[in-house]
Amino acid sequence: MVARPRYLNAYEFVVVSALRTKQLLAGCTPRLAGDHSAATMAQMEVAAGCIARADTTAPVLSRQCGWQL
Repeated sequence: MVARPRYLNAYEFVVVSALRTKQLLAGCTPRLAGDHSAATMAQMEVAAGCIARADTTAPVLSRQCGWQL
């Protein structure tokens, strides 16, 4: 079980973790070391602050993974 950081509400933690899990399953490189499932790794990355909220006003210059539009 990964502890949710206090600055994120439960809904945001779950949504961001799910989106990151989808990226990891598509082949993106994990940002933390370890041998965990994609879902656990995503939760650990979000809890550690490795995943930041995107600025929706900035244009997307490059895609990190092939599934992103």
